[in-house]
Amino acid sequence: MLKKLNEKFRSDCFATETLGAVIRDAEPGRAVCALALRPCHMNANRVPMGGVIFTLADFAFAVAANGYSERNTVSQHASITFLTPAKGQELLAKARCVKAGRTTSLYAVEVRDELGGYVAHATINGFTLG
Repeated sequence: MLKKLNEKFRSDCFATETLGAVIRDAEPGRAVCALALRPCHMNANRVPMGGVIFTLADFAFAVAANGYSERNTVSQHASITFLTPAKGQELLAKARCVKAGRTTSLYAVEVRDELGGYVAHATINGFTLG
């Protein structure tokens, strides 16, 4: 199933091609996505830029919300809190559905480095189309 999910989200070019995000694991309402950090992801302080972290969190949300659904859910509102600079070479974003309604949903996404550092916490409200 992971191969099928990667095929489905390959068209999410910014996250997969430009950023380099990959899907590590997923099930309905949950996803784990990873990013191997490269020099192009870093800011002037040599830590990952906030936009990189946010994009990875948003991608994990997209996989969790849409990976096993025939309907399309998009981000309606997103909030992220940056907690600590990443110290490792990889970021992991774990998204989980907190509440799913008929047309709206709430997801929580934790972003950590591979050393266990809690880099960021995001909440994303989804809106289901159609």
